Amino acid sequence: MAVYLAENASMAVRTLSANKLRSGLTMLGIIIGNASVIAMIAVGQGAQQFIGKQFQSLGTNILFVLPGIAPEGPLASSIPAESLVLDDAEAMAREVPAIAGVAPEKSDRLRVTWADKDTQVDVTGTNSEYPSVRNAGVAKGRFFSMLELQQHQRVAVLGSETARTLFGDRYPVGAKIRIRNYSFRVIGVMAEKGASMGMNQDEAIFIPISVMASQLTGEDNAYTSPSLQSISVSAKSSENMSAAQFQINNLLRLRHNVKGENDFTVRSQQELLQTADSITGMLVVLMAATSGISLLVGGIGIMNIMLVSVSERTQEIGLRKALGATHKDIQVQFTVEAVILALTGGSIGIAIAVAGTVIFAALTPLEAIVSPVAILLAVGVSGAIGLGFGVLPARNAARLDPIIALRS
Repeated sequence: MAVYLAENASMAVRTLSANKLRSGLTMLGIIIGNASVIAMIAVGQGAQQFIGKQFQSLGTNILFVLPGIAPEGPLASSIPAESLVLDDAEAMAREVPAIAGVAPEKSDRLRVTWADKDTQVDVTGTNSEYPSVRNAGVAKGRFFSMLELQQHQRVAVLGSETARTLFGDRYPVGAKIRIRNYSFRVIGVMAEKGASMGMNQDEAIFIPISVMASQLTGEDNAYTSPSLQSISVSAKSSENMSAAQFQINNLLRLRHNVKGENDFTVRSQQELLQTADSITGMLVVLMAATSGISLLVGGIGIMNIMLVSVSERTQEIGLRKALGATHKDIQVQFTVEAVILALTGGSIGIAIAVAGTVIFAALTPLEAIVSPVAILLAVGVSGAIGLGFGVLPARNAARLDPIIALRS
């Protein structure tokens, strides 16, 4: 059987090589289809891994407490509200045993100047636990202390990109910058973290939240606690995540006197990652399905060319039948030719996809991830397309009457 198939394969290669241009054009749809499907899957997996690393850069064992309610679904996000205040964060630090640290965050995009340089940047008021909660290192100088926060000292820690924008190659620690006409002393520069969730974490300035509320936003008074955009909470361990989430939920419901639906949202890092994965997964499936249409087009092209080939080679078919070739021999011959066209086109498409993915990864932050499963699937689909779309032309060839074929 192996010798029989090898002979048919050798004959098919010689026949296809005799019409190189037509064979190449026939394979084009399969090449494009395979390359597109594999590349889309590779890019999608690279994007998922990149997003996972971005979430890890936010910190480990993190819970995010947000104001407002969060609708269900993969595209859900918190509905903005002003239900979280600084007193809530301080209560969590005191009364929730499953957490290791709490970092309240209140941000505003403000104009920052130094000498003749200025920039618009996200100024975030937080506390001294921010670096440990959010896994953020300090490259130069230091982060502000709890004492500086309590004394409302105007000190600032710059993101690495903000430091470059304002100071260039100069050493920024000790310099004075101005935020909303208030002078702040630079005491540190954060280590680079890159972009996360669509935001560049290096384009930022961190100041004590007490200064943010009392001097920049004017919310700090004896009657109300300053509102917050979010509260980042680190659990003591991954095993304590569920307990911490439950305890925070109960504490805030009591503090906010909630009877029905929560006026806040507690999301874990894993939940946010799963949401992002579901979105990218849907996009990958959509892109792969769209790219797969070209595989169908390529299969139809193979069938059309094989039908033309049958009509052109009627004398060859008649001669082979006259010399004793069976119905099965003729059918196998043309089926093997279709399968070889599909597999060759598929192999070329795989090579193009791998090369394209490597180049794409070199030009973007995404990693080059070419799944062996995707390659095996592409090869299998290519072979199946060649077999499936080659059956009809092969059956037509096998049914030709040898006398009529020789006369034509």
